[in-house]
Amino acid sequence: MIRTETSCRLVVVLFFIVNTGLSSPLSGKEDWDYVEVRDGAHMFWWLYYADSPSAHSMDLPLVLWLQGGPGGSGTGFGNFEEIGPLNRNQEPRKTSWVQAASVLFVDNPVGTGFSYTDGPGGYATDVSMVASDMLVLLQHFFKDKAEFQSVPFYIFSESYGGKMAAAISLELTKAVAHGSLKCNFAGVALGDSWISPLDSVMTWGPYLYTTSLLDEYGLAEVSSAADAVKRAVELQQFEKATELWSVTETVVEQNTNGVNFYNILTQEPDEGVVTSAGEDYISLQTRRHIQPLHSQSLSELMNGPIRKKLVIIPQNVTWGGQAEEVFSNMAGDFMKPVVDVVDQLLEAGVNVTIYNGQLDLIVDTMGQELWVKKLKWEGLPGFNKMRWTPLDDPASPGVTGAFYKNHKNFSFYWILKAGHMIPSDQGPMALQMLKMITQQA
Repeated sequence: MIRTETSCRLVVVLFFIVNTGLSSPLSGKEDWDYVEVRDGAHMFWWLYYADSPSAHSMDLPLVLWLQGGPGGSGTGFGNFEEIGPLNRNQEPRKTSWVQAASVLFVDNPVGTGFSYTDGPGGYATDVSMVASDMLVLLQHFFKDKAEFQSVPFYIFSESYGGKMAAAISLELTKAVAHGSLKCNFAGVALGDSWISPLDSVMTWGPYLYTTSLLDEYGLAEVSSAADAVKRAVELQQFEKATELWSVTETVVEQNTNGVNFYNILTQEPDEGVVTSAGEDYISLQTRRHIQPLHSQSLSELMNGPIRKKLVIIPQNVTWGGQAEEVFSNMAGDFMKPVVDVVDQLLEAGVNVTIYNGQLDLIVDTMGQELWVKKLKWEGLPGFNKMRWTPLDDPASPGVTGAFYKNHKNFSFYWILKAGHMIPSDQGPMALQMLKMITQQA
């Protein structure tokens, strides 16, 4: 179902004001709805039109934001913790991406955030299925919002969202070429992305050792655990590899006193996750990587005032209520690489950007650089010959905030002092990067 009536949105905003006692959250225009992408599989999207004092919304690009997990909600975490117009406390965000682009959040895969499935057979099980579902949603979206068909359209992503973004971008490129979807696809940006899981896991030990977070004994233990993951991947035992990846994370935690996988400098006392006796690895990984995207305060916001504002959320649907099932159903696909997909995108002429946080562990920059060197793209030798260019931190002029390289249709941004969630850690630099990628700076 697709809702198009402006009056409906006005009623929703008025309902929000009356029933929550809060002020209308935005001066800009917004919309949201569900699309049934398969029988019983419902995906939720939320659009903020660009709200810039110097440009009309249709003169600015459209950005689709994809969260990680799988099972992390873009309409929740990406919106209120990273790039949306308001933060979790419903206060204006100075570094919101909405000032430079219209932003489309989609809760994907099905079962994430406010998206839901009517039964256990409705979950996606691999990135091909995720891409197919997203193509259905985008076909509906661009048909309903025809004014966006000519607007430059970018996909930005984070973590596992990058793996999904690569697959979605390839299918989108094919659909546009075949005429089954009309949009002006301008490029994809892969942030701290799970493109080559094994390259990430194999570099955890060296990265932690060089940052003084492992001693030589710990390095040996982490490397041994990572080697077990490698053997499983080489044998194409991908679900086993996902389980061994979880084991490797436990070895890392035990040897680092609970390092924070998302930012190695933000560890709090007793932050490490302790494995409960008899706990399966799916539940453990849900606590490690899904629950941090569903904090109690964010969950209260989404299932309270935001749910009331949106009105259309079914009574039996809880924001984040199916997140563990999302992750569980993707477990067999989790450790599979998609480097070949990035190669196909580059060869097709799609603008591809990699960006990574200096302090990220789970998708460390060392691992990202390893898989980039494996690309078969004809432009890679030219890219490798280039020196990077420093970028000033917009919040601290004269201080380096990032480095970047660009060659033909491929770019790489190294974001300093940022972990896994770059817009959250380094908001001004992330906004500057967005403007550069979308050719506004």
